[in-house]
Amino acid sequence: MKKLTILLSSILISFSSYGDFQDATDAYNKGDYKTAFNEIKPLAEQGDASAQYNLGVMYENGKGVLKDDKEAVKWYRKAAEQGDASAQYNLGGMYTNGKGVLKDYKEAFKWWTKAAEQGDASAQYNLGVMYANGKGVLKDLSKAKYWIKKAYENPGVSASTKEKAEKIWNLFELWKY
Repeated sequence: MKKLTILLSSILISFSSYGDFQDATDAYNKGDYKTAFNEIKPLAEQGDASAQYNLGVMYENGKGVLKDDKEAVKWYRKAAEQGDASAQYNLGGMYTNGKGVLKDYKEAFKWWTKAAEQGDASAQYNLGVMYANGKGVLKDLSKAKYWIKKAYENPGVSASTKEKAEKIWNLFELWKY
């Protein structure tokens, strides 16, 4: 799952009220997650995709609210259906791990594809692994090569994802496909 630090940076763009955002930011930075939660929830309920994603993160991690994977899935899904790539990525992870939903690799594949197509390097990597292993999709090493290479070359790729991509590339000898 993506780090909780995405919470504050991603909601800045979509908050309709700077005051609400500032209140949430101040509370979050002070470790007052309950107040941050109370500022974010109304925005999520009004349909703000970034707020919905962040509410999902808070439920998944138990920040400002009791940990509740089913609620996290609910809010991730709302944001994911509006095209939020981070929510799509996290929703894929929930399906892969069976957190708040039944484990379902086909659903994970669906959501990771949506995030990957928007340029999410971790989702691109995960698709490559799914194709390499034939999990949730038919095994296809040429498609694995495509997605692993895309993740590796992604300008936003983290060092750890890049390292994992190298390992998969070599393990499955993807240069051959």
